[in-house]
Amino acid sequence: MRSGGDFVVFAGILIVLVLVPSFETGSAQQAAELKWKPATATWYGSPEGDGSDGGACGYGSLVDVRPLKARVGAVSPVLFKDGEGCGECYKVRCLDPSICSRNPVTIIVTDECPGGYCAGGNVHFDLSGAAFGRMAVAGENGQLRDRGVIPVMYRRTKCTYPGKNVAFHVNEGSTNYWLSLLVEFEDGDGDVGSMQIRQAGSEEWMEMKHVWGASWCIVGGPLEGPFSVKLTTLSTSKTLSARDVIPRDWYPKSTYTSRLNFS
Repeated sequence: MRSGGDFVVFAGILIVLVLVPSFETGSAQQAAELKWKPATATWYGSPEGDGSDGGACGYGSLVDVRPLKARVGAVSPVLFKDGEGCGECYKVRCLDPSICSRNPVTIIVTDECPGGYCAGGNVHFDLSGAAFGRMAVAGENGQLRDRGVIPVMYRRTKCTYPGKNVAFHVNEGSTNYWLSLLVEFEDGDGDVGSMQIRQAGSEEWMEMKHVWGASWCIVGGPLEGPFSVKLTTLSTSKTLSARDVIPRDWYPKSTYTSRLNFS
């Protein structure tokens, strides 16, 4: 991990990427997350389906297209973390050697499963039919799905979105007095622990509040763009700052892509 700041200039726009070094406790947390742990898993939707539309994280139709397509998953509240776990990536593998492949599937948290096997503090993954079937050896996808709930092992893994940079989706209903953003395609940790926004001509970073799922908002105004956005990851406190990423003439339901990512 690098410390300090890197400055990159694109078309006259200065974009700053700051990677904050983890403290010893952060390193210990990362090491623990890399260990395989026990959980249970089920599947939903059609047998070869890509998963549900939208989900509690608020990614909407993004879950229906690559790179999220067929990699989405709902997790129990202990992993959902009231939405702060949205965007995190996990490797999941089943255990029966007679039917299970040694290769895990990688899933991205896009939804929450609050009841049933997900309740009572259990660690549970409710996967798309396609993702669940991929844990099986060749030709046994259907037989594995027929088992319903199965024991699995899981661990955190880095999120990777080749060719993608961090993007900010302006949520529907946003105005100059209530601005809500959702983060997309975040490499590395995948999660968001805090977000700040800076208005045009200002040096002040204003804190955004976590609303629901992967969405954050700020109330005030009138707010004036272009807006710079700074996000800090939940898991390792890495920070990324994108200057003027949201233009002056922004629109609700639009997505604005930065020129950088964590990897």
